[in-house]
Amino acid sequence: MTAPAEPPHVVIVGGGIAGLAAAFFLRDAGAAVTVLEGSPRLGGKLAVSEVAGIAVDSGAEALLARRPEGTDLIAAVGLAGQLVQPGTTTAGIWTRGRLRPLPRRHVMGVPADLDALAESQILSAAGLASAMADAELPATPRDGDVSVTSFVGARFGQELVDRLVDPLLGGVYAGRSEQLSFEATLPGLAAASRRYASLAAAARSVLDTPRPDRPPPDHPAPDHPAPDHPAPGHPGPGHPGPGRPALGDAAPASPEPGGAAPDGPVPDPHGSAGPARPVFTTLAGGLATLVPAVAAASGATIRTGAMVRGLARTAGGWRLTIGSAHAPWQLDADAVVLALPAAPASRLLAGVPGGEAAAAGLAEITSASMAIVTLAFPDDAFPAVPVGSGYLVPAVDGRAVKAVTFSTVKWPHLREPDRHVHLVRCSVGRLGEEALLQRDDGELAALAVADLAAATGVRGSPVDTRVSRWGGGLPQYNVGHLDRVARIRAAIAAQPGLAVCGAGYDGIGIPACIASARTAADQVISSLPTPAGIIPTIS
Repeated sequence: MTAPAEPPHVVIVGGGIAGLAAAFFLRDAGAAVTVLEGSPRLGGKLAVSEVAGIAVDSGAEALLARRPEGTDLIAAVGLAGQLVQPGTTTAGIWTRGRLRPLPRRHVMGVPADLDALAESQILSAAGLASAMADAELPATPRDGDVSVTSFVGARFGQELVDRLVDPLLGGVYAGRSEQLSFEATLPGLAAASRRYASLAAAARSVLDTPRPDRPPPDHPAPDHPAPDHPAPGHPGPGHPGPGRPALGDAAPASPEPGGAAPDGPVPDPHGSAGPARPVFTTLAGGLATLVPAVAAASGATIRTGAMVRGLARTAGGWRLTIGSAHAPWQLDADAVVLALPAAPASRLLAGVPGGEAAAAGLAEITSASMAIVTLAFPDDAFPAVPVGSGYLVPAVDGRAVKAVTFSTVKWPHLREPDRHVHLVRCSVGRLGEEALLQRDDGELAALAVADLAAATGVRGSPVDTRVSRWGGGLPQYNVGHLDRVARIRAAIAAQPGLAVCGAGYDGIGIPACIASARTAADQVISSLPTPAGIIPTIS
């Protein structure tokens, strides 16, 4: 009697949300699945721990509810009942010496309503005059991709970029707008800008495009956009981060860079108010509670502390070298999914014949580091109850803290009646601020407390503090990103049984990472040596 054939074996390298989602999508595909995670824990930029006895995320703290991939996966693993919504949708900018409201009607800081921009008083008189010139300027030509700063600055002036656009994009990427790709980070606006000379008019067209989750333009809209989690702070990555981390949007002309929930109080990326449902959501026990649920539901064999150091072709598939140089071990696979950040994925592919082009493209994707300082203050430390979800701080103002989230205001479920504390989440550092991030935890916490006191008047010391560091946690979607990713994908497609997924490609938010995992699962299934069933559909 012939023994039944062994099922094909798929190895997923990386146990963050993208890798675990890929394992979940492969669970009914007739393959044996192994997830290898080099660190001691799963989750990547999703993590949760207690501050002042309250479980609160130390990485990404929210996901975009408008994209279905995140909430659908949450429902599929039985956590839909744990979804909670933010309690407020207002946010501000701390600049030029005071807290100021974000203007109504903007696309990631690019104004659609110049009167609202003037009312916000975020810009100086000279800066506002430069912004007003957009309506009269001829169309700004561009040949291919350009930086956000070069295009937006040409229309509205540098001050608007510095005080509005840069802090909002910084809440997602912890990057710099002079390097970030206009096409990759603001795709809907970039597309609309080809149809209008005025960039404000292009922004209005984006905001007025009907969406199922947004009222039509003839409906009155509230005065403030619905802000969110700035991403550390990632995410992101969401950004890791305050929600940074650490998601691509199928909606027409979407300006959302993959549905990333930014760190800090980042508003609705559309800047339009009045969505029919919340823009962002999270889980009551912390967004990171999604990690063990997906891991368990996947049915995969999961190994932590299993660092993959080598990847090689075999006659029948792939061989992975795992562990230390002194005691390596090997594992064979029919297919491999690299659910890794760009740098380690590049290193693994560099030694694969034919993988050099993908390795080179991945090596071009740089990353930013940041830290999230979570502070717990007694109720009476604040001169008044904090209002709104928080505020952003332009880098040009020279502060260590770039975003602040009033966590117990933004997320009322964190406000435990017997604890009488306010939790505040401060995002510290961004690309190029490595020296700041090299300070010890005590110094970073002291800087955060000092900046918070200057902005809000909070008195005294926090009763508890947590510093969470996310080194290299936020991929940078710099100029040329879309072409770069296309080259990487073409090179990967030439390697049967190989796929990539994660935050480095089509969006740094959780829904985008999950979408990339679904695509990777589809790709490897099609390459397996025997029919492996159908990838489950989330409904």
